Amino acid sequence: MVIGSRFYAWITWSSPARETLTDWAQPCGARTPAPRSTTARSFPTHTDGIHMGDSSGITITNTVISVSDDCISFGPGTSKVNITGVTYGSGHGISIGSLGRYKDEKDDTNINVKDCTLKKTTFGVRIKAYEDAASVLTVSKIHYENIKMEDSANPIFIDMKYCPNKLCTANDASKVTVKDVTFKNITGTSSTPEAVSLLCSAKIPCTGVTMDDINVEYSGTNNKTMAICTNAKGSTKGCLKELACF
Repeated sequence: MVIGSRFYAWITWSSPARETLTDWAQPCGARTPAPRSTTARSFPTHTDGIHMGDSSGITITNTVISVSDDCISFGPGTSKVNITGVTYGSGHGISIGSLGRYKDEKDDTNINVKDCTLKKTTFGVRIKAYEDAASVLTVSKIHYENIKMEDSANPIFIDMKYCPNKLCTANDASKVTVKDVTFKNITGTSSTPEAVSLLCSAKIPCTGVTMDDINVEYSGTNNKTMAICTNAKGSTKGCLKELACF
């Protein structure tokens, strides 16, 4: 099925094993609303709900997504994207990246995620780039606002040391710049004590990170909500005291 301009979507309904939706926009410049629901009874691995790259002007609204990997992921070259009113029922949450795996990747900028709910996801809102990134690129003007976490792990996560197969060739050699990222009114509960993890590169620290009204508490019995913040610079306002990185 083709929706809008050069946007390709494969939809499988009532499959014997699963009901899944996989979208790929490459490249795309159309305003593209996603279907209302994409769920799977048994999830194949490495299956993103919606993935886009080298794309701009995408809008996704009022959607329910349950998958085994990233619910929505933004690959290199993504810009001017608005995500609103999406509920995530499983999977790895909302991810920018992974970035830097290949040479000549393009920047990600102007990505806005608002009014979303994440339920029992293994990550919340995440930016991830390979520790030994092959590309020099920038992630900037990223805005997360009014996000509710319901017992999700790692609710706020910037990972500049991403190395999923433990095969990275150089420690802290990232070439990815992260700047001007806002987390505003992020509330709810975390299934991990680490509600905030900003793991930035010593070589290229994250800058301009704004933490505004962050109130996510660990749902475990010991109530040890914490933040881990390395090589990140920014400002904090109205946050749970345990989560005040700056």
